[in-house]
Amino acid sequence: MAKNARYCTPYRRRREGRTNYRTRRNLVLSRVPRLVARSSLKNIVAEIVVAKPEGDRVLVSAHSKELAKKFGWKASRKNLSAAYLTGLLCGLRAKEANIKQTNLDIGLHTPSKGAAIFSVLRGVLDAGVNVAHSEEKLPDKKRIEGEHIADYAKNLSTTPEEYQARFSKYLSQKLTPEDFPKHFAEVKANVLAAYPAASGGKKA
Repeated sequence: MAKNARYCTPYRRRREGRTNYRTRRNLVLSRVPRLVARSSLKNIVAEIVVAKPEGDRVLVSAHSKELAKKFGWKASRKNLSAAYLTGLLCGLRAKEANIKQTNLDIGLHTPSKGAAIFSVLRGVLDAGVNVAHSEEKLPDKKRIEGEHIADYAKNLSTTPEEYQARFSKYLSQKLTPEDFPKHFAEVKANVLAAYPAASGGKKA
């Protein structure tokens, strides 16, 4: 609502908390494709897009739902591990499309150290795509691989009731939380195997 004669109403997407137009302008003027990393309540999405007069055009994309449907992922589709694998999948597709460089677009997300959006970034980097970044923002490799989940599960194994309550979703998918790092490695290997030319024979 206007407060005085000089008040300018923000653009609709800014009012909705969806777009920072100043940041977007700088990214668009760089003429480098944008790596758009976004999260919902249950999923992670990674897209590489370019701005066109008629609107953004998606060059390649990856959705964490694909991890479960195509690569055997059984855990949460929004945790750090899923975010990394989604970024890796997007990065491999970018390599196949001959996209060598991109700039990270986190929208209105707070750039917190170790956040899921930076796990997406790490996946894209590991796929071999060049993205300007700060190393200190990237999540720890052990957390991405889920070693903290396995350690926590081992500590809870002496209290069966709490163990069942904490890991009911894992167990319903027949995934033993202590084996989470092994499961992560298997799914990562599946993703890399699906794009042998882009991965260059990389191992999980």
